[in-house]
Amino acid sequence: MWLDYGSFVEGAVHFVVAFGIACVLLAVFKWAYQISTPYDERTLVAAGNVAAATALGGAIVGFALPLASALTQTGNPVEFAAWGVLAGVIQILASLVVRRFVVRDMVSRIEGGNVASGVYLAATSVAVGLLNAASMTY
Repeated sequence: MWLDYGSFVEGAVHFVVAFGIACVLLAVFKWAYQISTPYDERTLVAAGNVAAATALGGAIVGFALPLASALTQTGNPVEFAAWGVLAGVIQILASLVVRRFVVRDMVSRIEGGNVASGVYLAATSVAVGLLNAASMTY
């Protein structure tokens, strides 16, 4: 079996571009998610708050799922970035809905280290991420 170096290089360039854009989108999402919450995840996680770490981890995984799906749907970097931005907005809105309407005292629960609430928020983020990812078809 021979390696077609031209095809490999072309594929590797596409990989690096796609992976790079995905990493930037993930970093921007994490930042936007953290400023959208009324509590400081960085401080809470550093202090060992498992609820905050679980909720943040779920949000990150929940966002990564539609990013992965978008990568399978398009090879166009601009379109991929647009799907990523849309996915991020949906994820942040879902978190806001849970905090404001579903579990109104979610902020105090997370700040207080209520692990069950952190798991609930993480599960919601992952579920929304899965639906978000599955909806990225055309």
